Amino acid sequence: MGTMTIYLPTTREQTLARSVVDCAYKVHRNMGPGLLEAVYEQCFCYELDKEGIPFERQLPRPLVYDGVKLDCGVRLDVLVGSRIVCELKSVEALNEVFLAQILTQLKLVDLHLGFLINFNVVRFKDGIKRVIR
Repeated sequence: MGTMTIYLPTTREQTLARSVVDCAYKVHRNMGPGLLEAVYEQCFCYELDKEGIPFERQLPRPLVYDGVKLDCGVRLDVLVGSRIVCELKSVEALNEVFLAQILTQLKLVDLHLGFLINFNVVRFKDGIKRVIR
């Protein structure tokens, strides 16, 4: 049997993770559910910027398949501090496919920490999921 490695976020990642949750919460508190994903993304990035947190949005990343770099790629909704992938949604409910999506994104960009955030919920805590690969 192989050994299983457990990933422990760095202090920097933990600080960024708290900021991600705080900024997403502010957006949800101020905007509520029912809007388009693009609206939440814009507001979320505004909050990150206001807090001085570095981020990139709609970031294209190359795809390497079988050792070959292909022209198609992955587009990350928001990459926070070059360390945390944030996949934003505005859907009725999070499902297994969305979780698989962020896990695949983390694998493809060789990162370990992400957040799946659904703003279309009444209670914010029901719409956020921390994901570790």
